[in-house]
Amino acid sequence: MKTAIINGSILTPFTEIEHGTILIEDGKIIDINTENSHHLADTIIDAQGCYVSPGFIDIHVHGGGGADFMDGGKEAILKAARFHMEHGTTSIVPTTVCSPYEELFDFLDAFRNAKFSNIDGPNLLGIHLEGPFLSMKEKGGMDPRYVYPIDPNRYLEIIDRSEDIIRWTIAPELPGAIELGDELVRRGILPSIGHSDAIYQEILPAFEHGYIHLTHLYSACSMLRRINAFRYLGVIESAYLINEMSVEIIADGVHLPEELLKLICKCKPWDKITLITDALRWAGWEMDGSAEPLLNRNNGFEVIIEDGVAKLADRSVFAGSICTTDRCVRTMTTLAEVPLLNAVQMMTYNPAKVLSISDKKGSLEVGKDADVCIFDKDIAIKMVIVGGILKYST
Repeated sequence: MKTAIINGSILTPFTEIEHGTILIEDGKIIDINTENSHHLADTIIDAQGCYVSPGFIDIHVHGGGGADFMDGGKEAILKAARFHMEHGTTSIVPTTVCSPYEELFDFLDAFRNAKFSNIDGPNLLGIHLEGPFLSMKEKGGMDPRYVYPIDPNRYLEIIDRSEDIIRWTIAPELPGAIELGDELVRRGILPSIGHSDAIYQEILPAFEHGYIHLTHLYSACSMLRRINAFRYLGVIESAYLINEMSVEIIADGVHLPEELLKLICKCKPWDKITLITDALRWAGWEMDGSAEPLLNRNNGFEVIIEDGVAKLADRSVFAGSICTTDRCVRTMTTLAEVPLLNAVQMMTYNPAKVLSISDKKGSLEVGKDADVCIFDKDIAIKMVIVGGILKYST
């Protein structure tokens, strides 16, 4: 059975093909052209003049639709994932928070069950562990009770427990971080720098040992400072100095204001910037003043939802976003004034490269997975196709 997507402006996302046609068979793209080839298809999807883009890939997200990935059980995972799919996300990486090890292990098991029960949701690519080996000084909204020093026995236990872990955010200045990075690389897991108080002299060796990606630039990151009168670069400046280091940014327009978004795009190459939501369970909700437990139902702080973002209840720091991937793309085009093709690349191909899956996902090319989202000029999602199957339509 063949499916054709017709009458759309295709964003590959390296070029735009107006009035293009995409032909899909067995979940793969088998042809892309500007000719009227839909007569070869059994099913026609009319894009009605909208943009046709690779499906968005969110590599850092905690929840959505009222559910947190660490609520417990596969139902919460599937609920949150399906919510984000309706906003254009065709591939998602559920992300943990610092928690008791027992809760972490429960989540690892729940994810495995959800992965095998996932029928009408996006691709569950794998798990992103955010902590517990973080800097206490840069813990952000993490519960300090569950921020731990690096323990080889513990991290080996975690890795051995699950085959689904694909990235791990760690503060590289912690004792044992280099050895942990080597172990992760050996197992095909991406070490990522985050919640870190490191200086450049600690970042550079970490980069050389596999820490080639930076978790939410400017959030829970050290900056330039003096030590005994001498200036030392922090995590942020190091990310700019090391050209090959990729970065991810929370593109909700609140965590990073217009000026910072423009600065990042000016200083880092387009292909090294990935957009993420870092969304909590309240993603997409329009509400102010609501306080509930943060991140999971058993542990955490209370938060306030206002100004389009989640804050700790004392308003001292952001706790996470209520963003969706379509909002990320919209923010970059409107607030940061990034061309649409580049914004889409940051939400599709770039995250696929970070996860080393760009041979299968992240762009509309013959032979790649048929993960597609269709949206209008306002980046409002109209249809979402996962593996060649239409899973959402307005």
